[in-house]
Amino acid sequence: MLDIRQLHYFVAVAEDEHVGRAAERLHISQSPLSRQIAQLEEKLGLTLFERSQQRIRLTTDGRTFLEETKAFLTHANRLESLARRLGRGDEGGLCIGYLENAMHSGVLPTALRALQQNRPDVHIALYNYQSAEQVVGVRQRSLDIALVCEPPADDDPELDCAQILNDPMLLAVPDGHPLARKKKFTPEDLAAQKWIGVMHKEGALRHDNFVAACARAGFTPNIALEATEPLAALGLVAAGLGLTMVQQSLRHQAPDGVMLHELSWFTYRSALWAVWHRVNLRPLVEHFRTSLLSTGAMMASVPTQTKRAKNPALT
Repeated sequence: MLDIRQLHYFVAVAEDEHVGRAAERLHISQSPLSRQIAQLEEKLGLTLFERSQQRIRLTTDGRTFLEETKAFLTHANRLESLARRLGRGDEGGLCIGYLENAMHSGVLPTALRALQQNRPDVHIALYNYQSAEQVVGVRQRSLDIALVCEPPADDDPELDCAQILNDPMLLAVPDGHPLARKKKFTPEDLAAQKWIGVMHKEGALRHDNFVAACARAGFTPNIALEATEPLAALGLVAAGLGLTMVQQSLRHQAPDGVMLHELSWFTYRSALWAVWHRVNLRPLVEHFRTSLLSTGAMMASVPTQTKRAKNPALT
């Protein structure tokens, strides 16, 4: 194995063509420098210099070896610089799993934008997986961070987590609907309406939890239509086909023709969690995790306002 220090010594002597001057530049004595060059030649089985009493000059093989050595040392310096940047989290790659809610709510895009503004050389790969698949990916270290709807168990020996969002639900009403401009709602108001349900890709559990929360609040939604994700449900509301509830973080995604209302008495929440592996948390992963938490806190602090969207067909 070549000694990088000896290669630096070789380049200095080759450039100066004088052991004494090279030793002075390297801040070492002349004799140790001569021994290092001799050891390098012995290790290589190659004569690098022609020596005389007046000067030392490269052999033909030595000139070829010098060019390759300079290229190697340049690459080694770049490699060291890269390692330092990786260690600081300035470069590298992130593999992120996510649910649609993380994207539609703006949490993931906002956090990614903040990351790339500070670290433009980071490579990011996004994987739209269900929560269970994401958790497996984090355990197997194929994902750095997962954005899921449920946290791992508190006593999980491998995974750690933090809640990014804990969204209250907003009532979405068609703009031309009799309830559109109502100031206060009762469970009886909602029980008599046609509803658009959201059957999440995560499975029936979330849908069942929502229906159970409605029952606890005092009404059972009459679900006439079902959508696979909340933005599709909002589109159906805009078409005047019924009411739905969506997460507060999606309020800016509501299309024209939809009015959003708070229901202080409806306690159901839609959560988003970040999950990562406890072991060897790279600086880049830590930077992104912090950005996610900051983004979630910022979004939670934005006050919700009733939105009146325009749709001439419904007025």
